[in-house]
Amino acid sequence: MSRRSALALALSVGVLLGLSSAAQAQDGQYFWSGDWYLKVGATGFLGPKYDGASDRLFQAAPLISLGRAGSTVRFSSRNDNPAFAFVDKGAFRAGVVGKLIFERDEDTSSDLEGLDPVRFGGELGGFAEVYPTDWLRIRAELRQGIRSHHGLVADVAADGFVDVSDNVRISAGPRLSAATSDYFDAYYGVSSSEAAKSGYSKYTPSGGLNSVGAGAAITWQATEKLETSAFAEYKRLMGPAADSSIVKEGGSRNQFLVGLSATYRFDFTLD
Repeated sequence: MSRRSALALALSVGVLLGLSSAAQAQDGQYFWSGDWYLKVGATGFLGPKYDGASDRLFQAAPLISLGRAGSTVRFSSRNDNPAFAFVDKGAFRAGVVGKLIFERDEDTSSDLEGLDPVRFGGELGGFAEVYPTDWLRIRAELRQGIRSHHGLVADVAADGFVDVSDNVRISAGPRLSAATSDYFDAYYGVSSSEAAKSGYSKYTPSGGLNSVGAGAAITWQATEKLETSAFAEYKRLMGPAADSSIVKEGGSRNQFLVGLSATYRFDFTLD
């Protein structure tokens, strides 16, 4: 997607924020007025050094979630990117979503020597989720790359969940991801100059399906505000990702990770 399209997406998000603020300001309140919660924590997991890698490495990442107190959200997953819902009807939620992307270069793995780095940046877009039943959530995200890449990324996940006790929940379900050629070019493409420096065969990807897989988790509500989780996920790279020389000659289509996470909730009020 072009820079003009990315700018249009950013402006659209800004318009949505403005409309929401204006509508609620007419009632004497701003869109940020009311009771909120902030969940902060961290996750540690053993997984691929980078998408498409065959070698695994223990890694850690922060977890941040912001929302209104009393929200009707019935399920959340570690795969959910930070989001703000403009529409929250209980069985349906929709709004804006963002994702932070960290740099990927030869310091990440020696397998990436000679390849252009993926720069620090992010993705911005929208999300929607629906509960067809009380025990199933389907969520989709569509995000535009900013700086790290210039492609569109779509993620879809379905999670069935059941509470086995007052504070323990088990969940599992399928995952699917797709993207445009600009995304695949940043992560899986190999230009002529990169091929000469890295030893990988030249590869120019198109857009299409990125991966299919599944995930499962056991979540324990240790206290009213402290939540911990153990999780496992598997995905198999497909289409342009699987056909990349980076994966075929130095990596693996099969991507598996297992880990633990913990978050703590802070409650606060804004006027």
